Amino acid sequence: MKRYFILFIITILMPFFIQAQDLADALRFSQLQTQGTARAGAMGNAFGALGGDFTSVSINPAGIGLYRSDEVTITPKSSHTRTESSYWNSGAEDTDYKFTLNNFSYVSAIPASSGSELGLISINLGIGYNRLKEFNSNAFAIGNNINGSYLDYFADNANRGIWSDHYEELAWKTDVLLKDENTGEYWHDIQDAGYGQNQRKSISKSGSIDEYSFAVGVNFNHKLYLGASFGMTNVYYRESTTIYENDAQENIPYLSNFTFNSYLKTYGYGNNFKFGLIYKPVQAIRLGVSIHTPTWYRLHDSFETSMQSSLTYDDGSGNYNERSPLNYYDYRLETPLRTTFSGAFVIAKKGLISIDYELINYGMAKLRNGGDGYNFNQENIDISEAYKTSGNLRVGGELLISKAISLRGGYEYQQSAFNTNAFGAAQPNSNANLMVYSGGLGFKSGLFFADIAYRYSTINYYDYPYSTPVSEDFPAPKIISFKAIKNDVLLTIGYKF
Repeated sequence: MKRYFILFIITILMPFFIQAQDLADALRFSQLQTQGTARAGAMGNAFGALGGDFTSVSINPAGIGLYRSDEVTITPKSSHTRTESSYWNSGAEDTDYKFTLNNFSYVSAIPASSGSELGLISINLGIGYNRLKEFNSNAFAIGNNINGSYLDYFADNANRGIWSDHYEELAWKTDVLLKDENTGEYWHDIQDAGYGQNQRKSISKSGSIDEYSFAVGVNFNHKLYLGASFGMTNVYYRESTTIYENDAQENIPYLSNFTFNSYLKTYGYGNNFKFGLIYKPVQAIRLGVSIHTPTWYRLHDSFETSMQSSLTYDDGSGNYNERSPLNYYDYRLETPLRTTFSGAFVIAKKGLISIDYELINYGMAKLRNGGDGYNFNQENIDISEAYKTSGNLRVGGELLISKAISLRGGYEYQQSAFNTNAFGAAQPNSNANLMVYSGGLGFKSGLFFADIAYRYSTINYYDYPYSTPVSEDFPAPKIISFKAIKNDVLLTIGYKF
């Protein structure tokens, strides 16, 4: 029974080969990394107590109250991601390059009619866009002379009466899943030959979560700033995976190779509200706090698989190519509430240091209202057990070198969402923490300004090449170790008027 639970949790936490909505979906769209302007990006996005930058609308909307003039900004970004893997003592890597738009915004500062420097100073309005997350990456893993096969999972499912048009049916139609008519058991040639084949897996992901915000902020006495925003989020996620196994040693009687492909696309929209305040007890110190409601998503999935095989029989060769039906599914997702506590210290108008600490209980994410009436009760119980409350730290600094040039630096630490143990088993990604190191320069001349930032991100995480069979008749797959390294260059062009 213990082994069953261990294998069960390994299977349901896999982000690959997932058709049903589950733990992976809840985390995928709940775990964010706010990205906006180059100034904020260079300073670790630690803008919860600083304001005066449109990135703060996605962190603490009270920051819009610190604007003194109208402003328009645009931020393009260049990204390069390299993913390294280690599997069966073999290393591999793959890369991805994208050019995207990170931010576009307009803020209007409206002075109070009295023109007084006491009481209500201004009411500021902002509208714009910040990117909240990117999924873009390509990963590749290879193993030689391995012990185990993806076909083990198909055969095990078939022997337990589990049969899917997207998996077992394809293996059957491509003649790689076989049945012993005497015993009634399903098997495959790789298992019968004692394994030893080569295996490759590639994973390609693309898409983003983008937030379009309308924000309002007020300035009282240049000491208290209150703000609120309404956000409309747009989600697009695409994942393509391919697993390929071939008889490089030529010890498998009939099977030469097979390829299994899966394709998942998720798109949808959501909305949320954010509320915050910033207070200056003295001119040099700023304190901030903000609360983000859950984002309520309506999501739509499309999913399909295909399989190809090449076999050599006594009477000739056979090549097969089969495709599953295209499956569509609608559902809703409620992400966790988020709270951010912030502080900043301004050093005699020559520089500043800022810190944000964000808390999110990922176990509070909820899947709801399946298109067929499904209520996701068990999935939501699993989410609450698998995920924990995580703390994200953001630290940034800025030094004014001259009236025109600023030097900036920052650091971000995003803690893993996984509990150390769940369902009676250790979770390998409980230490999958994201770290970001950043720096940049700012230049201003009159009403024009330009900022540039460089961000280096790194994370180590683990996953399995395929779902683990429940039966002990089949070997469990080895885990794949991944390391993702991302290099971003942001450029913000802005104008105050």
